[in-house]
Amino acid sequence: MSDVKEMTVKQNREALTGNEAMALAMRQIEPDVVAAYPITPQTEIVQIFSTYVADGLVNTEYVPVESEHSAMSAVVGSAAAGARSMTATSANGLALMWEILYIASGTRLPIVMPVVNRALSGPINIHCDHSDTMGARDSGWIQIFSENAQEAYDNMFQAVRIAEHPDVLLPAMVTTDGFIISHGMEVVNTLEDKVLKDFLGTYKIPRNLLDVDNPITVGPLALQDFYFETKVAQADAMLKAKPVILEIAEEYEKLSGRKYGYFEEYKLDDAEVAIVVLGSTAGTAKVVVDDLRKQGIKAGLLKIRVFRPFPYEELKEALKHVDVIGVLDRSDSFASLGGPVFNDLRAAMYDMEHRPLVTNYVYGLGGRDIDLHMIEKAYRELLEIKETGKVEQYVNYLGVRE
Repeated sequence: MSDVKEMTVKQNREALTGNEAMALAMRQIEPDVVAAYPITPQTEIVQIFSTYVADGLVNTEYVPVESEHSAMSAVVGSAAAGARSMTATSANGLALMWEILYIASGTRLPIVMPVVNRALSGPINIHCDHSDTMGARDSGWIQIFSENAQEAYDNMFQAVRIAEHPDVLLPAMVTTDGFIISHGMEVVNTLEDKVLKDFLGTYKIPRNLLDVDNPITVGPLALQDFYFETKVAQADAMLKAKPVILEIAEEYEKLSGRKYGYFEEYKLDDAEVAIVVLGSTAGTAKVVVDDLRKQGIKAGLLKIRVFRPFPYEELKEALKHVDVIGVLDRSDSFASLGGPVFNDLRAAMYDMEHRPLVTNYVYGLGGRDIDLHMIEKAYRELLEIKETGKVEQYVNYLGVRE
């Protein structure tokens, strides 16, 4: 959140974990169908939501399936039948959905899925990094990252509207950092049920399997004759999502007083060195920026919120004046050339007239702590690059024991 304006409607201040905030958002969304399977650290989301169902607080058909593959398959079916559909997962559960992720996006079904970021095995690890959703970055899903529980809550409602927009009709993931956000308790400003019902509106899919007067085929065989065209249509929908994301963010701001965009700029206007980051680490980095500013160092931060569609033009404009950029990736591409955020951003800057020097920091894999000293170390190295005008190595592993 870059700005918080005066609240325009009544809001409640609640102490919630990230999982509680996302489960509450799901209750207020009240999807027609939720199919889910538990996996740490996401389990609480569907567990809490199932309690809402059992207590009669939502009119949702809850399907406790035997695996994440089945969970995504079930919501593909319900979404194709015209139902507002959701699920939730994490890490290896997302990987088990892999095949169906592509079916959901290729069939243009606006499913919304909270994903609690967790390292993928092996070795077995239940703590945070971004390897799960980064592995799915090219699956045709919109991806929205959250810095804290408040953003996770707010992003859920916006994701539903974005996914269901007639110009988009693509599934969307809303991510939070495992344990850091999912199990950490914060104060969250929540909106009233009726306000959110009005914001979301009634969902009506343009075409569905149960419309007997206008029969359609869903998931047909498409070989050389039509497959390519369907992929281009998906790519076009992802491009069309960009203005929709901003329109819906502006509409949500009028309700909540909280402003969202593709990314947040923090003390970036006159920054000479800057870090680009996703998720909860942005909050830690802001403290470092404040400390460096007190020392007279022009440090800045850019936190990416929307990773897919990747807002490359807007990122170039925001960062064009910065001399040196350090991109923090909480996952590795194993391509010997850095993480996925670094590769996307560096490619976006290729044709810039003034091209900032860019280096990459892979950090926090498997939940390894990232602290103020590590981030300050990265900023100090960016200052050294500014002095020398040369990047010695593009991939740096920040926080690895020697």
